[in-house]
Amino acid sequence: MAQAKNGDRVRVHYTGRLEDGSIFDSSEGFVDTCDDEGCGCNSNPTDPMEFVIGENKLIPKFEQAVIGLEPGQRVEVKIAADDAYGQRVEEMVAVVERSEVPADMNPEAGQHMEVILQDGTPLPVLVTEVTDTTITLDANHPLAGLDLTFDIKLVEIS
Repeated sequence: MAQAKNGDRVRVHYTGRLEDGSIFDSSEGFVDTCDDEGCGCNSNPTDPMEFVIGENKLIPKFEQAVIGLEPGQRVEVKIAADDAYGQRVEEMVAVVERSEVPADMNPEAGQHMEVILQDGTPLPVLVTEVTDTTITLDANHPLAGLDLTFDIKLVEIS
């Protein structure tokens, strides 16, 4: 049977867990218990995820873990924060004056927003705190600073 290698288009099922064992994402029927709309949690069963090994569209160590697998085989890979989404960067947390936000916007803690940078680049942020005078925005990836474990099953090589 063929083994997955660089350049192959593959389909995988996966479940991602944090160090405490909680599931943050899965393609195998995980039912989301997260109340944070837009958090990126996977609330519905999905088809296997498809990608080309070596295109670096996923976490590199996730892609590398698939190399050498045959369809039907599973692997568990632990990925340190530095090799996943990096460490949290406090400089990516900003406190802005409410007066800088359009009057018709009513941000709430936990809300995901998009900020447009001066060069026109959109930047996704999470509202982490709202007071009468300020709004705290966090542009760190939600999984920054966290070690991740993935259980990956190779479904198909095409």
